Amino acid sequence: MTELPVPHRVVGRRQETADTVTLRIEPEGAPPVAFAPGQFAMVHCFGRGEIPLSVSSVPSTGGLAHTVRAVGAVSSGLCAARVGDVLGVRGPYGTGWEPERARGRDVVVVAGGIGLAPLRPLVLRVLAEPARYGRLSVLVGARTPDDLIAPRETAGWATGYTGVTVDRPGDGWRGDVGMVTSLLDRAPFDPGTAWAFVCGPEPMIRAAARDLTERGVAAERIRVSLERNMRCATGHCGHCQLGPLLLCRDGPVVGWDRAAPLLAVREL
Repeated sequence: MTELPVPHRVVGRRQETADTVTLRIEPEGAPPVAFAPGQFAMVHCFGRGEIPLSVSSVPSTGGLAHTVRAVGAVSSGLCAARVGDVLGVRGPYGTGWEPERARGRDVVVVAGGIGLAPLRPLVLRVLAEPARYGRLSVLVGARTPDDLIAPRETAGWATGYTGVTVDRPGDGWRGDVGMVTSLLDRAPFDPGTAWAFVCGPEPMIRAAARDLTERGVAAERIRVSLERNMRCATGHCGHCQLGPLLLCRDGPVVGWDRAAPLLAVREL
């Protein structure tokens, strides 16, 4: 881990949606850093600042990549980056999904919107080692069909079940409509032993974790990725505090058994 930005050159760029891109990057004059699925980096856009971004690909599954949506000055600058541009990267930081915990068990992945990006390295890890895991189910939800991340790639994943649903269907949409949790009934998994991994907007995380526990998945076997205002990424500034947790250090991935009582406190 480094506390100073390491120059990384953009070597690939994929437009995901109208306001979201995936940037594949490689370090300049330094060996690749071993990010784990679920961890994040502080990505620096020179002249604008830096923001935390979860990895959407790790070196062990296709190279380092970040998926970013343009919502502010820094993220808009990153979205405008082209192949050949140089960015700064600090990290890795935080906790990961730790998919090895789920070896020998069914795996359920629940993603909302751009939350699919941090879950992608986890899915690729499980797909790369099918003999070490049980059945894999991937459930994806988005606001509209145009907001879906990497739909062609998702459709090609060799899972036991991949379900996609949207809140507002457009013309020509023939898929499911409704909350992503509505797909759980179709997912083949043993709730008594399965592990679940959830990322997306906080209301969706709450709903997915509630439905999973109601189906019998223990809270300690539900891993969620939480988002707060991260500034330093080293646990010093306190901006990402959630009760006793500093999410840049103790998260962003935590067990639902730890997250549930904290998220139940209004405005914590």
